Amino acid sequence: MEKLTLQEEEAMLSIWQLGGGFVKAILENLKDEKTPYTTLASTIRNLERKGYVKAVRFANAKRYEPIITEEEYKAKFMNGFVVDYFRNSYKEMVSFFVEQEKLSPSELEEIMRLIKNKK
Repeated sequence: MEKLTLQEEEAMLSIWQLGGGFVKAILENLKDEKTPYTTLASTIRNLERKGYVKAVRFANAKRYEPIITEEEYKAKFMNGFVVDYFRNSYKEMVSFFVEQEKLSPSELEEIMRLIKNKK
């Protein structure tokens, strides 16, 4: 699975939110209102080439549907992120976010509750 560019990730987020759609609907759902239709259409064709979406023909138009789920994508690339930046240590990653004050004590407590409830 090939890593997505930022522009491709934004398009995929829109596609996942919609559960698929035509380029026009995907464009309307994007947060960046400045993206030209043709740029988005090209980005979606790249997503199709990379195996993230499939085109389903409806008359003269194509509706793009996700092939992989958002969770599958996150799992694949979060693991690589932890390996690349935190020496494969989730503890080190959490420590980093605590030191950067990106995680509060209450959020850490919630994470601990989630871990305990999984066991």
